[in-house]
Amino acid sequence: MQVSMNINGQERTDEVEPRTLLVHHLRETCGLRAANVGCDTSSCGACTVLLDGEAVKSCTVLAAQAEGCEVTTAEGLAAQDGTMHPVQAAFQAEHGLQCGFCTPGMVMASVGLLRDNPHPSERDVREGLEGNLCRCTGYHNIVRAVLAAAGAGAGADSRTMEGQA
Repeated sequence: MQVSMNINGQERTDEVEPRTLLVHHLRETCGLRAANVGCDTSSCGACTVLLDGEAVKSCTVLAAQAEGCEVTTAEGLAAQDGTMHPVQAAFQAEHGLQCGFCTPGMVMASVGLLRDNPHPSERDVREGLEGNLCRCTGYHNIVRAVLAAAGAGAGADSRTMEGQA
């Protein structure tokens, strides 16, 4: 079957098997590797992407379900000139990563969190990211990064879904 969607600002139409998960479509068909396959059970959040602006675990969505949708992966957050999204920049500045495996999912979940709550408390951040697991960092710097991004106005940043200005 054919599916059409806007991925990181570009329209795509691809042939997929009806049972293909969005994460596998993004990685195998589109060549976008940021959404990682960590658990295949929706427990870890390493595959988190934005689907029509909402943070979703792409291992729980069929590619066919994304028909006509806007999909944003971590590759699509940076501006066309390479300027990092405020959440990406905050993760870098606050050392919110170690091995990097969970980082794309954490960043995407953080973008979704800040979209819904532009001025979260530390507790809001911890609760908002509880569906994303990190085995390396202890979360302290991740939480600091999200709070720093909130202070930079990342919740109001429109590049996440508006054609990467």
